[in-house]
Amino acid sequence: MSYNERSKHITQGVARSPNRAMYYALGYEKADFDKPMIGVANAHSTITPCNAGLQPLADAAIAAIRQAGGNPQVFGTPTISDGMSMGTEGMKYSLVSREVIADCVETCVQGQWMDGVLVLGGCDKNMPGGMIGILRANAPAIYVYGGTIKPGRWKGQDLSIVSAFEAVGAVMAGTMSEEDFEGIECNACPSTGSCGGMYTANTMSSSFEALGMSLLYSSTMASPDREKLESAAESGRVLVEAVKKNIKPRDIVTRNSIENAVALIMAIGGSTNAVLHYLAIAHAAEVEWTLDDFERVRRKVPVLCDLKPSGHYMAVDLHQAGGIPQVLKLLLNAGLLHGDCLTVTGRTLAEELADVPDAPSADQHVIMPIDKALYRQGHLAILRGNLAEDGAVAKITGLKSPAITGPARVFDDEQSAMEAILADNIRPGDVVVLRYLGPKGGPGMPEMLAPTSALVGRGLGESVGLITDGRFSGGTWGMVVGHVAPEAYVGGTIALVEEGDTITIDARKLLLQLEVSEAEIALRRAAWKAPEPRYTRGVLAKFSALARPANEGAITG
Repeated sequence: MSYNERSKHITQGVARSPNRAMYYALGYEKADFDKPMIGVANAHSTITPCNAGLQPLADAAIAAIRQAGGNPQVFGTPTISDGMSMGTEGMKYSLVSREVIADCVETCVQGQWMDGVLVLGGCDKNMPGGMIGILRANAPAIYVYGGTIKPGRWKGQDLSIVSAFEAVGAVMAGTMSEEDFEGIECNACPSTGSCGGMYTANTMSSSFEALGMSLLYSSTMASPDREKLESAAESGRVLVEAVKKNIKPRDIVTRNSIENAVALIMAIGGSTNAVLHYLAIAHAAEVEWTLDDFERVRRKVPVLCDLKPSGHYMAVDLHQAGGIPQVLKLLLNAGLLHGDCLTVTGRTLAEELADVPDAPSADQHVIMPIDKALYRQGHLAILRGNLAEDGAVAKITGLKSPAITGPARVFDDEQSAMEAILADNIRPGDVVVLRYLGPKGGPGMPEMLAPTSALVGRGLGESVGLITDGRFSGGTWGMVVGHVAPEAYVGGTIALVEEGDTITIDARKLLLQLEVSEAEIALRRAAWKAPEPRYTRGVLAKFSALARPANEGAITG
């Protein structure tokens, strides 16, 4: 339905409609009913630094929408800070919040019959949640990212939130002083903005540039900087034009534009969570997209950016080196993008990139040209085997050897695994199994940043494997495999692993294998009993009942 049709439906369809009375209470004048109503989904909160800087951006967007002839109306969406909830029961609400945010956007846009919506968010689930809601509603829309945090500094070294998690393992191992631990903890997060490496928030926001749903350069701007305000205002103006032209999200988000987004994710070394989120985004857009498509793209797209967590640089460094448009231009020139995809501006992606240099500046070391790629193929590998018949996701950058075979160290919860790691009960060559943490079992598929960071901090990042039916933070690196499906809670083979069993992780062969005979696995499966649900009421119980498996994006609808 077009803008005129939507507007007339709610405020002009009846000559003396009672609907209009309530709009006058909001300050409407008669002429305002001829303007498009633009929703502003504002995720501002003081819960997390990711979202604490959003209000000035919302104000800038609101003013720009009004100046462009729209009628902005604001509503809120929630957020859960992954970094603050990590390692606690609160982490189980993180992925759930993606669905809640999507429901908020869809409910308000459709319930109030808005003509368009600008979604503004910062923390990890704000981006996919907002995009899912945008695609469900399918009214003209644009995504505005709140911006990245600036790097912290301690003794001449750049810091991010992951520095603090890794410091825990180092200080417990006796390889870091208490002074340095406190210095890192107090200085890791110096400003508002989302976690500063190529972690989940920056991965998803960057991909939205490639998807065509955010303005170019917007995803790597720092939250406190003036250019972020200017970009938010320009986003408001662009959205009003998109409403007038009736450019809808599902005109933009197609199979080819999702492939562009995934190609960009591979090139920048982005988060494993992007796999889960793009499965969900594709479903909302009614686009066919599976785990096999990620592997297909991975095989042809090289890693071009040297970014944390496995690399050296932060998102602000990428911005100074040319940002996401520079990476996209390299991919476009190499024939690795669909340049004819529509963007929210009304121009194609190729047209948007026309003025971007063909090559990055020679005096920077963040973005490599295609012929000097850091890795010939992408870093998010889809593994299968008897431990993951429906697939699992491995992040393989930064590793000297992407393969390990060793004895299983089995844990049914994160806390007991952390205790074993910090007590030096995990040795080089071990394969840690963290299970009953999937979409249904967790519930909510919590991230395992605390255990993986503790392993890195104790010098075991490359010598110990870790597999889980849960997720990883975008800040995780090491010999890790997540999103194992089927999950333990529904009787996946990961539930049948016993202490000391041999497990093989081999990213070169795309293999995740329990080295136990099929006959023995069958005996164990016959004896296995499903656990009682951990929650029987509330939002976690609802998510556990509704969630699809990880290989389908852990969606609820």
